[in-house]
Amino acid sequence: MKVVGVILILVGIFALAYRGISYTHEHKVLDVGPIEAKVNEKKTIPLSPILGGLAVAAGIVLVLSNRRQRA
Repeated sequence: MKVVGVILILVGIFALAYRGISYTHEHKVLDVGPIEAKVNEKKTIPLSPILGGLAVAAGIVLVLSNRRQRA
């Protein structure tokens, strides 16, 4: 459970720092014989800061609960 907790903490910090994942999507607009036109469209998947905070909190709880079980 400690590994899962650490992963949750890292994912939560990433979500809080970047607030979204951006990527570029390319699609064809025109294709007439040898002539071809493409458009690059930048899209973003938003990451809620609330979810980032919850992931960090859940990770801390998992890491601390693992420490208490060993003691």
